[in-house]
Amino acid sequence: MTPLVAAAVLMAAVTHASWNAIAASIEDQLVAFTLIAGGGTVIGAVMACFSPLPEAAAWPYLIASALLHIGYQALLMRSFSLGDFGQMYPIARGTAPLVVTVLAAVFVGENLGGWQLAGVAIASAGLMGVALWGFRGSGTRPHWPALLAALATGLSIAAYTVVDGVGVRSSGTPLGYIAWLMILEGTLIPAYTLYVHRGGLPARLRPYAVRGLLGAAMSIAAYGLVLWAQTRAPLAPVAALRESSIIVGAAIGALLFKERFGGPRIAAAGLMVVGIGLMLRAG
Repeated sequence: MTPLVAAAVLMAAVTHASWNAIAASIEDQLVAFTLIAGGGTVIGAVMACFSPLPEAAAWPYLIASALLHIGYQALLMRSFSLGDFGQMYPIARGTAPLVVTVLAAVFVGENLGGWQLAGVAIASAGLMGVALWGFRGSGTRPHWPALLAALATGLSIAAYTVVDGVGVRSSGTPLGYIAWLMILEGTLIPAYTLYVHRGGLPARLRPYAVRGLLGAAMSIAAYGLVLWAQTRAPLAPVAALRESSIIVGAAIGALLFKERFGGPRIAAAGLMVVGIGLMLRAG
């Protein structure tokens, strides 16, 4: 992993945490993800007009990824509706890197070297430390429905990360791949919301339109950077570095949602930095 690739993934991490915070700030999660998914479809359609069509070999991965992304969005909505952003977001993202490491080794044949494997493991430990400290720091027991929804979200993230890592490499055009992915995945949730609210939908969307469309643009930018990075580095280190967004998410939770941060999360962030350093040394 070169410094340029690492910088792109870190930029994606900040952008990703920011659009998730926008989504979490909208009380009606169905409205939030309708705006983000629908806006992503429109932006993807515009991008598709100016980018090559992905190669035929990429389309099975595009279809599979679109279905996985729809499941991910549904699970993320459920997580945000059940728990605090500063805790659900880290748990959802923190479970993914180690699962991606296993899936990439089994299905893609990417076996990491010792430094890379250590970096992924240490970074993942830091990520999960950020996530799980919330239970200890608050003195409360885990809310199991919220926790299970966040863990399921993490598994869906790992699944689409590997699918997209293979798909974008066979597409011949990262820009075209992300454009068509947004088109394919972005129609179901808006269609469902239209069915549920019918004529009342415009009035529900209007107060949050600017925030939602900004979240859509940030979502595409974040994942586009990740897909580009996946064409230039192994999947597992990219996945682990991408989840540094957890640190950003925890900070956003503390600053905007008045959720606790504290010393243990700072220590966990330090583990994340050590893990990143080991991954860059391996590159």
